[in-house]
Amino acid sequence: MSTLVSRTFSSPRQTTHYLECGPADGALMIFLHGWPSISLMWRAQMNAFAADGWRCVAPDLRGFGCSSAPAAADAYAIQEVVADMAELHDHLGGQPAIWVSHDWGVVVAAELAAHEPQRSRGVVLTSLAYQPEGHALRTVVPLVDRTIYPADQYPDGQWDYYRYYTTHFDAAVADLDADEAASLASIFRRGDPAGVGQVSPNAVVTRNGGRFGAAHRAPPTEPDPALWPPADFEVLVQAFKAHGFRPSCAWYLNDDANIAYARKAPNDGRLSQPVLFVNGDFDQICSITGNRQGDPMRATCADLTVTSIPSGHWLPLERKAELIQAIRTWLKIKSL
Repeated sequence: MSTLVSRTFSSPRQTTHYLECGPADGALMIFLHGWPSISLMWRAQMNAFAADGWRCVAPDLRGFGCSSAPAAADAYAIQEVVADMAELHDHLGGQPAIWVSHDWGVVVAAELAAHEPQRSRGVVLTSLAYQPEGHALRTVVPLVDRTIYPADQYPDGQWDYYRYYTTHFDAAVADLDADEAASLASIFRRGDPAGVGQVSPNAVVTRNGGRFGAAHRAPPTEPDPALWPPADFEVLVQAFKAHGFRPSCAWYLNDDANIAYARKAPNDGRLSQPVLFVNGDFDQICSITGNRQGDPMRATCADLTVTSIPSGHWLPLERKAELIQAIRTWLKIKSL
């Protein structure tokens, strides 16, 4: 087991906290988390690839963990986060890296690969497909599976929770902040195969008056130690106690800016690098199996490999070893 070393990089525009392990002269692999997470979620993958000889780095993205958490909502536009990662990458030496990502981290990694392709040798996208027109309600809602979500009943499909941020932001944040530990424990649950083809709880957030309904706080929930080691979960909770959920939830408020940024990418956002997409079979929101959610990614990635793992949305935590093996296999096949 290698040791994760905590480091901080600051520029005039931002501060990024990151974890690092592995040989200093190893090829660079950078891990980007999503919502509501921190760099520690990648502990298992970082230790495994450090043992393989990679120099592994996992930052806390802005609004999360110990990195900058600006007050303004527009500070969380993807262009700003990509700029953070470009500065960090330069600080790390700037050698083309393998970028491994999950959830909102996928959006950052894919947009960075599209706008600054020289920074990546390959990209791993986990649990969320790349949308070359930008990840926004206007791009994902048209891809909703209407056999599960009839438009008259579920206009935004499984993305209703995303809409709720844009219409009831303060209430959404207040509900999550009412008990940070219970909120996080209730969010980080393993996927259930019985949920495949069924309506996601995230599709009824608006009609329920919030993620937690009339209670406006998460029910008492014990964290799942199979996902987060208890000590790491405590670090996660303390990170959200420090800033609350407002900075991380502000990522959902920048659709117009994110679409405009995506459209500035050369070659219509096409990715020429090898791309591995890892799908969670039981992911009620983001699975690309049996629907059109992955079609824009398939059309835009010149060298795309797709694999599926029996998992819910929190695939890097639920299926740590399987994800490591999937990436190792892809790296070998692609000679990366």
